[in-house]
Amino acid sequence: MSVTALAAPDDGAATLWRGAPFYSGTPECIIYVDRVFPVSSARSTPIVMVHGGCHTGACYLGTPDGREGWAQIFARAGYDVFVVDWPGHGRSPVRNDLATLSTHQMASAILALIRSVGPAVVMAHSASGPMAWWIAEQAPDSVAAIVGIAPGAPANVLRVLPEDPQAIKPLRNDESLGCPVMFPEHEPVVVDEEFMRSYWANAPRFPLEAFDQYRLSIVPESARLFNERFNIGGRGLRISNPGNIARIPKAVLTGGHDPRHPREMDEATARYVGADFVWLPDQGIIGNGHMPMIENNNAEVAEQVIRWLKKHGL
Repeated sequence: MSVTALAAPDDGAATLWRGAPFYSGTPECIIYVDRVFPVSSARSTPIVMVHGGCHTGACYLGTPDGREGWAQIFARAGYDVFVVDWPGHGRSPVRNDLATLSTHQMASAILALIRSVGPAVVMAHSASGPMAWWIAEQAPDSVAAIVGIAPGAPANVLRVLPEDPQAIKPLRNDESLGCPVMFPEHEPVVVDEEFMRSYWANAPRFPLEAFDQYRLSIVPESARLFNERFNIGGRGLRISNPGNIARIPKAVLTGGHDPRHPREMDEATARYVGADFVWLPDQGIIGNGHMPMIENNNAEVAEQVIRWLKKHGL
């Protein structure tokens, strides 16, 4: 694999290499993958970084206000980092059926990558949480650990919501249900600025001065994935038995200003899958919301994750 060097940092930290991007996934769902790793003969466990809904891998490769992203921060800590664009997102091939692309189809594509580069740490954000729990059950020997960043729960622990837009509409601000929404599946979902500011750019740590840059990074999303994320009609991605992933180290990390991920909800997710629960305010880290990988203390939050990985020998 050919590589191109990134600029060496001025502070003497590890020089990084940007590997040639490549494609993985399934014949049905192809995914684009970026790679960043340190110039070193030693290799730690790879980390596969998986974004959430309406985003792309760009949220790990840099911040809207121009700081280093988690891909570089974790690579400087010694990790070989792979950053995914979901099928039909970012630089993955365009899909005419994006509106009906399912969580299972996307998870299957990411599973193929993890089988090829693993055993790997799976870092799952938001709507990729259900994918991570499912992937671990399908291929436990390929998953060294799971780090869930405000991750969605497996549908096993979610209330089944009715397939009725009028019944869902009054629940939109119900944090105990994750502020559910329901969309018709005849076209992709394009969220507006109010949605972004309510759920993703609402926290004190969010770099609001760069909101316009962030807004431009948001992409259309599968309506079916949104509906499955909230277990509408009981169609969310489930696991067979949490005992099947019990031996895999797992962490759920959540900030204190995330309306879709109140403490009680993510703590219940952690309990169900047998994960360590990291509530950032308990660590003295205040002001984070749903996007800690791009918020103005992203390096501090990354350090929490790196400490947890080292604790588990990864």
